[in-house]
Amino acid sequence: MRLAGCPQARQHQTMKALLSTKPGPPETLELQDLPDPVAGEGEVVIAVKAAGVNFPDVLIIEDKYQFKPERPFAPGGEIAGVIESVGPGVTHVKVGQRVIGSSGWGGYAEKVKLPAARTLPIPDAMPFDEASAFILTYGTSYYALKDRGQLKAGETVLILGAAGGVGVAAIELAKAMGARVVGAVSSEEKAEFAKSCGADATVLYPPGAFAKEQGKALAEALKQATGGGADVIYDAVGGDYCEPALRAMNWNGRYLVIGFPAGIPTPPLNLTLLKSSSIVGVFWGASVAREPKLHEQNTRELFKRYSEGKIRPRISARYPLKDGGKAIRALADRTATGKLVVVME
Repeated sequence: MRLAGCPQARQHQTMKALLSTKPGPPETLELQDLPDPVAGEGEVVIAVKAAGVNFPDVLIIEDKYQFKPERPFAPGGEIAGVIESVGPGVTHVKVGQRVIGSSGWGGYAEKVKLPAARTLPIPDAMPFDEASAFILTYGTSYYALKDRGQLKAGETVLILGAAGGVGVAAIELAKAMGARVVGAVSSEEKAEFAKSCGADATVLYPPGAFAKEQGKALAEALKQATGGGADVIYDAVGGDYCEPALRAMNWNGRYLVIGFPAGIPTPPLNLTLLKSSSIVGVFWGASVAREPKLHEQNTRELFKRYSEGKIRPRISARYPLKDGGKAIRALADRTATGKLVVVME
């Protein structure tokens, strides 16, 4: 008999979780004790070793995300750890196996219960911190560039927010796919970081909102850096950066909408007509649920590229669970480069 599946045997056991008890900024998160989760039909319980920090974590605790979990809940949409127990009907993973999980939320906790279908075994050589920083960023960027952007070798990609987690993943993947990459960032430090990750060239843009003349100057700088225009634009920033980037688009270009940390833009659609270009939404999380076969194939290809050394998460900081709010704050303030990870002590 597996004690993990028996509530009576486990009721005295607790775990720690960093919880959102009310809508608010990262500083409102509270470290609390919760009962250990119990695996039900088709479910697994994972002893979490590390959890990736992503922009949805910023939004979800303030009720600004597409999904609004019932409180209290822990943020954290991707985790890596070890299967501690499995429920009835689980066959593709087993107790003791190292896995990553797409949790949506709940990852900032010592243990997480997930549907087994939302877990994947990880290579033995992949550390837990890198595994926790892998599937969301690389999954998003690969789905964006390959499936939504139809990126081809020899094309030019412009990446807005190139020094962030998904931006770095996009740099590495675009280079691996044979593209020329221009990274747009907000500081010289981030520009150097983007180049160290493989960007062929970089452009600095002003932080925050800016005037119309600044927008025109940025559009011209982007055109020059891309050699006349980008075939694919990967926009993980939004806000005032959208229109200048759209003006730097090539004929038949594809503008990939990834996220909006700088705000939701309102681009003039006449620009798409003039360039016969497309604005393409990228909702990787929904694609995973709607197109599971595509997700499985992409994940296999990503693990292969990882094993070949072509992609690897650039983790710039690791935070203990109690400081998970500080990690989210760093992401919200756009001061982080690469990936941030919450690790269990």
